[in-house]
Amino acid sequence: MTIDYLQKILTARVYDVAVESPLELAPTLSQKIDNQIYLKREDIQAVFSFKLRGAYNKMTSLTPAQMKRGVICASAGNHAQGLALSAAKLGCRAVIVMPTTTPQVKVDATRARGGEVVLFGDSYTDAYNHALTLQKKHKLTFVHPFDDPEVIAGQGTVGMEILRQHAEPIHAIFVPIGGGGLIAGVAAYVKAVRPEIKIIGVQTVDSDSMARSLKAGRRVTLGDVGLFADGTAVKLVGEETFRLAKLYVDEVILVDTAAVSTAIKDVFQDTRSILEPSGALAVAGAKAYVERAKGTRKPIKNQALVAITSGANMNFDRLGFVSEMADLGQSREAVFAVTLPEERGSFRRLCELIGDRNVTEFNYRISDENAAHVFVGLQTATQNESTQIAKNFDKHGFKTLDLTHDELAKIHIRHLVGGKSPLAKNELLYRFEFPERPGALMRFLNSMAPNWNISLFHYRSQGGDVGKILIGLQVPKNEMKVFRSFLDGLGYRYWNESDNPVYKLFLG
Repeated sequence: MTIDYLQKILTARVYDVAVESPLELAPTLSQKIDNQIYLKREDIQAVFSFKLRGAYNKMTSLTPAQMKRGVICASAGNHAQGLALSAAKLGCRAVIVMPTTTPQVKVDATRARGGEVVLFGDSYTDAYNHALTLQKKHKLTFVHPFDDPEVIAGQGTVGMEILRQHAEPIHAIFVPIGGGGLIAGVAAYVKAVRPEIKIIGVQTVDSDSMARSLKAGRRVTLGDVGLFADGTAVKLVGEETFRLAKLYVDEVILVDTAAVSTAIKDVFQDTRSILEPSGALAVAGAKAYVERAKGTRKPIKNQALVAITSGANMNFDRLGFVSEMADLGQSREAVFAVTLPEERGSFRRLCELIGDRNVTEFNYRISDENAAHVFVGLQTATQNESTQIAKNFDKHGFKTLDLTHDELAKIHIRHLVGGKSPLAKNELLYRFEFPERPGALMRFLNSMAPNWNISLFHYRSQGGDVGKILIGLQVPKNEMKVFRSFLDGLGYRYWNESDNPVYKLFLG
C-alpha cells in the first residue's frame, strides 16, 4: 500500500514539543561562497536536535495499551533525548539503548529527561540489536529512530516549514543523512510541493551507507563507521528511508572531518552557536557543492541554498580537536623541516626570514657538528603559501622540506623532535588509524608477535573519530611474511613511513 506522506506530514503532531525553528540567512558564510545560504535552525529545539519531531509523532499514534507498557529505542543520542522528552510529556516509560561511544553530554541529557539509559556496543547497529532483545523480553513498544512512516512524517515537517518560510526560489536543500529519516521526510514533502528544488544528502566519507546503497541499487551494510559525526554513524540505512531516497533524493555529497569542523566554525562565526559534527554536515555539503561547480560551465552563484543544522549536542572536550581540524581544513598552518648550518648567526637569520608571521610550532635540537634540524609551524593566510615560504628559505641557504600535507609530520613528528636513538637499528616505522573506541588499542597490541620489539610508540588522544598511532618495530627478517599478514589482518588503515624524509631527519 502506498503511503500518502504529504497528508501524513501535514497532519503530523509535533508542535506539542517542537517549535517552528527559524530559517536564518548566514551573512558571512553567504558572502564567502557567493550564494545566499540559509540555516534551518533545528539545533535550537528543546533537545537541541530535530529528532523530537519524529519521536513524538510516533508516540501519539500508539494505543493506550502500548503506552502503558512503555517504549524502547536505540539511539546514538539525539533520538534518545527526543523520545525521553516525548515520553515524559505523555507520561510513559522510556528505555533507551545507546552505544558506549555516545558523547557523555547526550547520555546525561537523556537521563535528565527521564530516559532509562542502557549502554551497549560500539555502534548504532550494535545498540539496535540489543534493544530488540530487550523489547521482546519486557514487551515494550519499539520506536525506530528513522525507519518508520510516523517518524519520517514527523521529520518531514522540517521541509514543510522551509517552504512556508521561504516562498522565493530555492536551488537546493542540504540534509544530513544517518539512517535517512530526516531526508526521507523532507524530500517526500518538498518533491510533492516544489519538485524543482534539489534535495541533496550529505554524509561523512567514513559513514556513507546511503551513498553506497544508492549507487548499488540496494541497501549496503558498512563493516565499520566513523565516530566523529556520531549522530549519523549508521551502518545500514532504513528500508523505507532507502525507498524514498531512491525516489526523491537528487544526490549525496561526501565530506571529511576537516570540512565538517570548518563548517562548525563557519556557523559559529555567523550565529555564535556550536553545532555537533552531524549538525554541521549540511553546511559542509553546501560548501562542497558550490566549490565543485567552480570553474565549470555552470558555477553555482547567487542561489538560495538551505542547510538543515540538525543538532548541537557537542561534548565540550571535543572542541579542541574541532578547532585544530578546522584550521587544517582552511590550510591555515604550514609546517616545515628546515636544516640550519651549525654556524654563528644562522638561527637569527632564519628568524629574520620568518619575520612577523605567527609561529605555531618551533622545535629545535642540535643534531651534529655541521647542521641542526628545526621543525617549524607558521600560520598562513592562503592555501598555497607554504610553497612560497619553502622556496624563500631555500633561496637563503636553508634546505627546507614542506611538510604541510604530511600526516606523519603534523600528527606525530612534531611531538617527537630530538628522539633519535642508537638502539633503534633496522627499525620499521608505520602509521596506523584505528577506531577510537574501548579495546581498539589493546586489540592492536595483542595482535603483535611477542618477540617484535617496539622501538617507538606515539599516541595522543585527539577527541576525534579515529586514534592515530606511530609505531617503530624491530622485526626479525625471517618474520617479514608474518609481519605483512599481521598488517593485513588488523583491519586498520596503515602507512609505511620508513622512507619518509622527515623521519630520517628527526628520528632515523
